[in-house]
Amino acid sequence: MAAATELTVGQVATRSGVAISALHFYEARGLIRSHRTSGNQRRYGRDVLRRVAIIRIAQEVGISLAEIGAALESLPEGRTPTREDWNLLSTAWRDQLDQKIAQLKKLRDGLTDCIGCGCMSIDKCPLRNKEDRLSAQGPGARRLLVAR
Repeated sequence: MAAATELTVGQVATRSGVAISALHFYEARGLIRSHRTSGNQRRYGRDVLRRVAIIRIAQEVGISLAEIGAALESLPEGRTPTREDWNLLSTAWRDQLDQKIAQLKKLRDGLTDCIGCGCMSIDKCPLRNKEDRLSAQGPGARRLLVAR
């Protein structure tokens, strides 16, 4: 039996492991596309399964939906994304992910002493900004920022 060229929203949800409401959300954000049948039912091309997989993987590693959408726009519509497509997308995200990893490591390392001491030694805390001396560098937590 040949595979159907179009899938219902329920079939996509079952195959992708994503709730129907999430598929509607992705579609509303322009991340995936469907068309309507004469009976006004959604139908998706089979390529949507790979696109949903890319969305889920990217979300898992902290890529925003806006960034995912921009990346997916670079792919040809109606064609299942290839290994080469994934390589291009993941390579583009690599620098951003490396920066997030560095940020998280810095946060983890900076909080180790605070967690260990219970913040009983606030005057020795590496994150403390006595008399707001770092305000000249800009708003927010300055010591936890990783140089970009």
